[in-house]
Amino acid sequence: MNVPAMKTRPTPRAEDTRRRIYEAAMELFREKGFEQTTMRDIAAKAGVALGGAYYYFSQKEAIVLAFYHEMQEGSHEAVLESMAGHKKLKDRIRCVVEKRFELLAPNRKFCDALFRHAPDSKDPLSPFSEETRPIRERAIEHLRIALEGGDVKVPADLKPQLPYLLWLYQMGLILFWLYDRSENQQRTQKLVEKSLGLLVTLLKLSGLPLMKPVRKTALELVETIAP
Repeated sequence: MNVPAMKTRPTPRAEDTRRRIYEAAMELFREKGFEQTTMRDIAAKAGVALGGAYYYFSQKEAIVLAFYHEMQEGSHEAVLESMAGHKKLKDRIRCVVEKRFELLAPNRKFCDALFRHAPDSKDPLSPFSEETRPIRERAIEHLRIALEGGDVKVPADLKPQLPYLLWLYQMGLILFWLYDRSENQQRTQKLVEKSLGLLVTLLKLSGLPLMKPVRKTALELVETIAP
């Protein structure tokens, strides 16, 4: 399921209506939750007919996909800027992760509910689904850029798959963050700091000759689970 595209170039009025529906939906998702919000609720809040809401968004899942796209596209330059000037790989990966937390923070409660869709790759809202592939690939690209500009030499056989592995690591951190009820998510901050240090150490060790069999096994596992 993709966000439906207009068949002709949208007029300013159409763009305004679509935006109004989108913003009304996001406000309701934050207030009531995704599951509890209906397209009728969204249309009423946006001040449009129900048919009008369906004209711009085939279902409420399409609005969530629009949110994913907007957040990902809007974060690209911010992520690159946050990494600029950092050479240590640990700092570069931290920049990507922390920028993701920053962008998700206003919608933390809403994203909490969405993560329940994550395990099912056939669910269009899952970060592992075909519908979210472009968004997933852009997020993985950020981590590839972090690796390329970092100070750790990655073994050639590991390099193609490492950005995806780092993305899985990032998703694990986001899940922990969503359920972290400590003040200012201090437990998440500690987890990021400790795990990043361990991660970079393991990457440095991965280039040793004796680690080649371990890398081979790890890469075979990645090929098995990769979508």
